[in-house]
Amino acid sequence: MRTYFKKNKQEEFINTVLAKITVVEAARLCNLSTRTIRDWRREKFLADYDAVKILSHRTGIKIPSDIKLIPVHWRVILGARRGMMTTLKRYGSVGGDPEYRKQRRREWWEKKGKYRSDSIIKAPLPFKKPRFSLELAEFVGILLGDGGITKQQITISLNGKDEKEYSEFVLSLAKRLFGVYVGVYNRKSMSVIIVRICRSGIVRYCVEKLGLKIGNKIKQQVDIPDWIRQNKKFSIACVRGLIDTDGCAFTHYYKVNGKLYDYKKLAFSSLSEPLRLSVFQILKSLGIKSRLCKRKDIWLDSEESIKQYFSIIGTHNRKLLNKYLDKV
Repeated sequence: MRTYFKKNKQEEFINTVLAKITVVEAARLCNLSTRTIRDWRREKFLADYDAVKILSHRTGIKIPSDIKLIPVHWRVILGARRGMMTTLKRYGSVGGDPEYRKQRRREWWEKKGKYRSDSIIKAPLPFKKPRFSLELAEFVGILLGDGGITKQQITISLNGKDEKEYSEFVLSLAKRLFGVYVGVYNRKSMSVIIVRICRSGIVRYCVEKLGLKIGNKIKQQVDIPDWIRQNKKFSIACVRGLIDTDGCAFTHYYKVNGKLYDYKKLAFSSLSEPLRLSVFQILKSLGIKSRLCKRKDIWLDSEESIKQYFSIIGTHNRKLLNKYLDKV
């Protein structure tokens, strides 16, 4: 996904990041060229959202809350839309009443189409429909974190540099839950691993049964579904999936009376306020002290609260634990 900032806001974000780290370090973190980072600063191109998140986590610079996420091939989509509008303006609607055509098409499909073995359009392929469980709750957390849902597919985007082991866990989890083929695509140019499920039936199941939503999660202000929030064990599993994908461990440095102090912290970031508040309430109910800050973050500040987190909730993402233990 590309990140659409308001005018001059992308330049401002990149400049603020580069005030804390060098262009070379920013390029290395995102596995890009320094020219790409400079092009983003000049707003020549839209910045990649995964790279923006990496830079935000590394520097502590918050991502503006009014950004929009648009598809990578947005220019093609825009060009197709403009072409359609030009055609309609020049020639008008072609082929009669579109609603009538849809109605006749549905009638044909119900009477004949879905029974034909040679039909191009097939009925939805079967899949395993999992019952509510700890694994399903964690999968929902992963989707709410780094997942995306369209009408035809589900994708989960992970860091290709240090989340390869975690991507294998996500892949195995999805296969166990739905009993279908799950694709894995490694976009080395962006250092991203994409786990993808291409089944419209599974999409409908996630929407109708699990309470998830198709489209932009930030715009729709998504939240943890009720069936998870009403169950303590499901809530723990879901928060684990959320923080394994959209959380980070880091060292916070500051000076007091000239003396330098450093503390380990664990943070979860989301631009969806209902989701952020639900995570905060779940942590509070488990006796894990945290605080809301920066309009998009939840921070666990103390050593005790972080130890409680890993003891009660845990992690399946080795990267998160390694950063906490200073192994990376």
